[in-house]
Parts: sequence; structure tokens; C-alpha cells
Amino acid sequence: MTSAATTGALWRTQSFERLRTEPFDLLVIGGGITGAGIARDAALRGLRTALLERDDFASGTSSRSSRLVHGGVRYLEHGYLHLVFEASRERRTLLCIAPHLVRPVRFTWPFYRGARLAPWKVVAGLWLYDLLALFRNVGQHKTLSATRVLQTEPALQRTNLAGGATYWDAATDDARLTVANVLDASTHGAVVLNHADVTDLVIENGRAVGARGVDRMSGTPFDVRARGIVNATGPWTDTVRAMEGNATKTGVRGTKGVHIAVPAERVGNQEAITVISSVDQRVMFVLPGATHTIIGTTDTPTHDSPEQVRANQADVNYLLDSANAYFPAARLTPGDVVAAWAGIRPLIATDTSAPTAQASREHAIATGPAGVIQITGGKLTTYRAMAAQVTDAVQRALGEPRSACRTADLPLPPVGEEFACTVADILVRRTSTAFDTRDHGRNEAPSVARRLGDLFNWDAARCGQAVVDYATEVDRLFTIDP
Repeated sequence: MTSAATTGALWRTQSFERLRTEPFDLLVIGGGITGAGIARDAALRGLRTALLERDDFASGTSSRSSRLVHGGVRYLEHGYLHLVFEASRERRTLLCIAPHLVRPVRFTWPFYRGARLAPWKVVAGLWLYDLLALFRNVGQHKTLSATRVLQTEPALQRTNLAGGATYWDAATDDARLTVANVLDASTHGAVVLNHADVTDLVIENGRAVGARGVDRMSGTPFDVRARGIVNATGPWTDTVRAMEGNATKTGVRGTKGVHIAVPAERVGNQEAITVISSVDQRVMFVLPGATHTIIGTTDTPTHDSPEQVRANQADVNYLLDSANAYFPAARLTPGDVVAAWAGIRPLIATDTSAPTAQASREHAIATGPAGVIQITGGKLTTYRAMAAQVTDAVQRALGEPRSACRTADLPLPPVGEEFACTVADILVRRTSTAFDTRDHGRNEAPSVARRLGDLFNWDAARCGQAVVDYATEVDRLFTIDP
């Protein structure tokens, strides 16, 4: 056994040694929820698996979602019945295999006279929602009178309130769900590394047989060989496609989703609320947190790089105006915003003329010219099913018989050692400190840096730099652009 002072450094050293010396069946590039799910599924099926992430696990879209595991009630009006059916099944599965991370949440949907969706249409949709869940959700929807709605949510706008309904979905900690999949992949033999940047693919005789990269913690280059490669990089998909010589056509259509957190007492919602924005008539959510209310989300096309995407003042104003219309006593202003964050949904690049709010959240699996298997689209809720399909495709590509997927029945483990390497890994993704405090965890950064210094044997200068790096990361994630 080694001392705590060398544990972190030793883990990375040993992992890189395995990368350099062991042959792998599968290399997964991208450590968001999709890549983490694929690595877990593949490792459970006995494939020798490596998972590499250029930043931290869940550092992209997978830590900037609505934190919902939901069937997608808002997709019904666009006719995505298969997606709702699949998402409802996966919601039920995740409630079973990860009860410590996924919990039921009751939503209230208030009905107002003159709204874009008439009450009868919403009720019909909720009947269909329960049907597509095979009536096996935590609970079925119920219609409510206006009086009953206000008994539960007295802060709601009373003018023109005609009634409402309740229905059930689920919530999660998106980053911790991702890390739990990474942990279980590691437990079953996968080499998993964050802050390990893939810079190029190794292509021999027209086939991708490995990758080159660099350890961003030490600057050390590395090579890894694998019989199969999966591109699960989400918004970065086209960057990896270009390494394969597959850059002639865009594979991903980016759409920005922004959320804001405000003090819960300012809004006064008791439970989760589904509303139709008064600004553009989109379905959106007002969600309860421990000390804050989360309002989201936007859905706008973006060409911003995933590294630089963040909220702007127009995004914030849209969310504030939408919430104020339903909670008039709140009188929310930009000064009430504790945190604002943005992520990019990596939608399939099909019909780019359609509004992003109406674009499909389905996923697609394709194989590039050098044999790299690529997955685009999808959503947090359906990650496990997506991973199973990708692993099936990997086994076909490797000429191996398809083995049974075990992830629907095997529980995800409680979170143990979590591979945190930077202050942001801890304050942004292993805890919610950065989202819950106005200084985004800056006051906590020095003590966290010292603890990391103990684990990685950093000197005082390196600990100081870690605090500076955290401040830069916080500015990148939480600054609200004009």
C-alpha cells in the first residue's frame, strides 16, 4: 500500500503505463455520460477497455443539464413517441439501478386560459405519457382544480388560472451519475483517465488502430493501441471526425441550453413546475433545489466552441422574464442570479432549417472511413440504452459474438474514490459548490488545492497555480456575456 501523499500520482502513473503496454479491444474517446456508459457496458462484457477524457469526466454538457431523468413530455407534441417510450423505460431502469443518484420528482403543470396548449391537449398528452411508460411510472398523472393547484403552489400567478395537473419524472446529479459509471467501468477492469487529451488517431492501412495524446496534468505524451475506437465526444464530435479524415460534412448541430439559479425563497415554488414561456411559448421548467431554484432552459442555435459557450444577458433575461410571468411576486432581476451556466446539446445534423426546439433528440450511430464508431444526439436519460447499442456495434465490428448487456440489472455503485485531479473537478463536478455560491467556490479553492497537493505531492507553487487555474475555469463557466 502507498501513502496518501502519493496515491493520486501513482494512480495516473499506473494507468498511463497500462495504456502504453496493454493491447485494448476498445478505446472510448470522451468521458461524458455517453462515453462513461459505453466504457462501463464494454468492460462488463469483458472487452479490454480504455476511456480517455481531455478535461474531467462530465466536464462538458454532462454537468450542465437540467439534471432530469425524464420521459420527455415536451417531445410528445412533436411526435417523438419512440423517444418518449425509450426514455420512460430508461427512467424506470435508472430509478432501480441507481436509487442513490436518481430520485422521483412530482411536477405540477398549471393551466392558464389562452395558453398555446389548451388544457385538454395537455391532459391528453399526459395520458399518452403514462401509456408510453406502460403505466409503470412512480405515479400516474392527476388533474387538479385551480384551488388545488394553489394549495400546492400558492406563489403561482392566479390570474386566468384554470386548473392544472401533476405528473412524475425523476431528477439526478448529472455529473455524479457520470462518475458512477466511470467508477464501475474501472472496477471491472477498464483504464479510465481524465485530463488525457487525444490529439490524433493512429491510422494504418486505412484503419484507426489507436490514438496519440498528452497527459494534461504532466505534459507527458502517450500512445494507446486498440482494435476498435468509439467517438463519444458530444459537441466535440466533428473534431475527432477530422482526425479520421471525415471532415467533409458536419455531424453535429449545436444548440445552447442555459440555466440560472436564484434563491429559492424569491420564487417560492414548492415542487417542480412545468410552464410554457410567455416569451416564445416553449415548454420549460422551474425546479427546486436545496437552497436555490433552477430555471431553464433555453434552446438556441450556436456556433460557439464547447470550451467557450456560456450564458449571455439575453439568455438570462429570457429565463427571468419567463419565470416572473408565473411567479409575479418574485420580481426577479439579474442581481438575483446566483449562477448561470450553458451547455451545448450535440443534436444530429440533419435538417438545420428546423427550429432547434423541434429538432429530434434521437441518437444516431455511424462508422467513419477509418472504422471509428461515432454516436451523436441522444439525451442524458437514454445514455444507458445508447451505450448498449454502441457496444453491440463494437462487437460486430470486432467480429465477436454479441454478448448480453448487463447494465440494466447491475446496480451502479455508491461513489468511492472519484478520480478528481483539479480544484474544478471537486468544486464544479464532484460537489455543486460552484453552482450554489455567489463566488462559485473561490473561497474554498485554497483548502481544496492544499488537499490535492497532499494527494499529488504538489509544492506550494503548484498549489497556488491550482487556485489561479480554478479562478480561470470559474470565469469561463459562469461569466455572463453582454
